[in-house]
Amino acid sequence: MLFAIACTDKPDHERLRQDTRQAHLDYLGGYKDRAFAVGPTLTDDGEHMNGSLLIIDFADRKAAEDFAAGDPYNKAGLFETVVIRRWKKVIPAD
Repeated sequence: MLFAIACTDKPDHERLRQDTRQAHLDYLGGYKDRAFAVGPTLTDDGEHMNGSLLIIDFADRKAAEDFAAGDPYNKAGLFETVVIRRWKKVIPAD
């Protein structure tokens, strides 16, 4: 089942994001076969990353929570909030 994980960075933590980015990308590499969509959210001017949105297939909520807890960004204290919700793709229809 698909889960949307929406993460918002703490203010003024862009340096931490940059310092932890490679570890985060390496971690995501272990899930690329189950990823529907993964990427950063951006400021309105498109110049800076300010969060993450990940839609990934997990067996259940616990697996999604474990994934979010293990993300190097989360472990480093980058995120102000992490919201996990089941997600259903509607458009475009498969």
